[in-house]
Amino acid sequence: MRFPDEVELEDGPCPMGCVAEDTRALVGGDRLHRLPGEFTVVQCQACGLMRTNPRPSPRAISFYYPEDYGPHQGTHSPNNRTNGFWKLAAKKIFDSDSRKVPPVAPGRMLEIGCASGAFLARMAAQGWRVEGVEHSSRFAEDARAQGYIVRIGPLEQLPTPTELFDLVVGWQVLEHLHDPVSALEKLRDWTKPAGWLALSVPDVSAWEFGVFGANWYGLDLPRHLFHFTPRTLRAVLAKTGWKTERIFWHPNPNNLLQSLRYCCLDRGWVSAAHYLLDVVEGRRQRVLRSLLGFLVGALHASGRMTAWASRN
Repeated sequence: MRFPDEVELEDGPCPMGCVAEDTRALVGGDRLHRLPGEFTVVQCQACGLMRTNPRPSPRAISFYYPEDYGPHQGTHSPNNRTNGFWKLAAKKIFDSDSRKVPPVAPGRMLEIGCASGAFLARMAAQGWRVEGVEHSSRFAEDARAQGYIVRIGPLEQLPTPTELFDLVVGWQVLEHLHDPVSALEKLRDWTKPAGWLALSVPDVSAWEFGVFGANWYGLDLPRHLFHFTPRTLRAVLAKTGWKTERIFWHPNPNNLLQSLRYCCLDRGWVSAAHYLLDVVEGRRQRVLRSLLGFLVGALHASGRMTAWASRN
């Protein structure tokens, strides 16, 4: 498959500094937006961390983030998006909240990948002094319009803040970074000695990944540059000065439902695919979806996990 001229690929070595050879895990493409290109996922034979390699360079990756990039939809603050309010209300009723933070007193919080500021607004209402980092200027301006301090640009290029943070959060962000090790080291330097980190990432140790392979929704090639298991996530956190205190799995069935939807589309079962999308978005089978989410979360099988880590 031919790549567009603007998509420059680069080789990305294991960020853990390993020198062992990689093994190929799979080859897949962009299932979410069907943009061109095929990408290989490899696994480091030394540490076990999986990554997309070769990958779009930092300069070229924006090609794979169109304005309607799915995970950004629904991240709008209810203060300035009517549809966002109703989506948030439905989510609160039918889903257990996966954006949980450690039980610490409100202080200064930084959100990496804050989008339009929905989570900033929630934490500010709880007494936190919040700031954000967002790569997309369009979403960042939405958050700024609500009065929040949001720095625009790649995390790796931002200067050290003038005041350290008590808590740093990032929801489904770490897997998108070109160098998660240096990013986590930087965030440690930005955090107070007793500070905390809360990160959510897809979990490739889930049985869904083994079943669906390149059709697994949590893979999201080529935007996901790294693919973590609980073991490799703990290892990356330890290497960067963080102590993993807890890992929990989200009671969310969307990886499973969306993966089934991809399989239906491949077989031409359009009606079934539309039905599954309705279930994902809460228009059908809300109670069943909630029960399924509880089940996969309890079995650590949802393919979505959050880690809490304290600063070493």
